[in-house]
Amino acid sequence: MLAVIGTYQNGFVKFDRDLTFKNPVKVIITFLEEIEINSEQNLNLSDFSFAKSKKLLKDFKGSFSDTVVEERRKA
Repeated sequence: MLAVIGTYQNGFVKFDRDLTFKNPVKVIITFLEEIEINSEQNLNLSDFSFAKSKKLLKDFKGSFSDTVVEERRKA
């Protein structure tokens, strides 16, 4: 494994030194600085309430998992 320092900007990585390889190589990129990732849907564990879900489903009769599978197949 080879470690190389570089800079990521506007969708591209620029290495601090020139590298050439005969074939394509797989890489793992680690961002050393704390960054904020913008996402259209940000969910946290605190967004889910087991008690609220239990209350909403108290009158539900049948298999919840079967209902979810059926709903996803229709989507």
